Amino acid sequence: MEMKRLGRQTVRLGHPVSVVSFANVGGKLEGHGPLAEHFDERNDDSFFGQKTWEKAESIMQQHAVQHALKKGGLQAEDLDYILAGDLLNQCIGSSFGLRDFGIPFYGLYGACSTMGESLALASLLIDGGFAHLAAAVTSSHYCTAERQYRMPVPYGNQRTPTAQWTATASGCCILGQQGDGPYITHVTCGRIVDMGITDPNNMGAAMAPAAYNTLAALFRETDTTPADYDLIVTGDLGALGHDIVCDLFAKDGINMDERYTDCGLLLFDRKKQDMHAGGSGCGCSAAVLNGYLLNGMREKRWNRLLFAPTGALLSPTSSFQGESIPAICHAVVFSNAKGDL
Repeated sequence: MEMKRLGRQTVRLGHPVSVVSFANVGGKLEGHGPLAEHFDERNDDSFFGQKTWEKAESIMQQHAVQHALKKGGLQAEDLDYILAGDLLNQCIGSSFGLRDFGIPFYGLYGACSTMGESLALASLLIDGGFAHLAAAVTSSHYCTAERQYRMPVPYGNQRTPTAQWTATASGCCILGQQGDGPYITHVTCGRIVDMGITDPNNMGAAMAPAAYNTLAALFRETDTTPADYDLIVTGDLGALGHDIVCDLFAKDGINMDERYTDCGLLLFDRKKQDMHAGGSGCGCSAAVLNGYLLNGMREKRWNRLLFAPTGALLSPTSSFQGESIPAICHAVVFSNAKGDL
């Protein structure tokens, strides 16, 4: 049997997996940000016509899947698996949102890294011959996340300069054995990294070391450098986390500045929309990928993209008990060429 592992963390897919279709849904602020034209659906109602914000998040996932299926000319029964997650306790945004589709379901929790985790696992299922088509879905909602992790929005508490704005958004990417690309060629599974950060309003600092760890592993195990990619995008580190990643690589003599950005810096206009350190949440990287980034690859603006969303693996309970914040980063390489790297 062909050995596909390149190292401890990275796998080269034997048969690169194609992006069949993709779609995203955003809320009011996302729909008025710099990437507004890249959304399949925008809604100024934070409730999305529902009675609660949690139900609104489930509706976003439903709509993202429906848009992706329609754009791909598919029906729900065509999907072998759907892999989905969100930030809510027990991932109720996903389980309640996707329960009526009748698709075999894997519920995932990787916090804000869930888009990368779901893409990686869906790719491995397809490359392994266990599926023809699989969907990766992720969402977050500003109001549900604030209520669960920090303070309920009606309290009107002051946000610190390091705070990020959780995106009200969802993204769905359908992958398949066949298609015209872009293709996923490599996946790198992250390790849990904990540098002792305890402040839940400083996610960038907590997650940046995990991004550095995973990206360094991918470069090492694929024998590549940042110059081998047209664009490198982490997920939701914001301004502070982005700068920390650049500093960590600079100590290794690697310059990340020219090709590296972060979904948390792309989704919103930090100054005009008062986003402090930038965007965050599962839906941030999911919406940026399944709109702006994959549209750019289809348009050949970039031919090789390294997508590496990061997640903070905390819970309200762990924060109340004074625990530090473990973090994770999962990386996926997209290419317009099947035989890449």
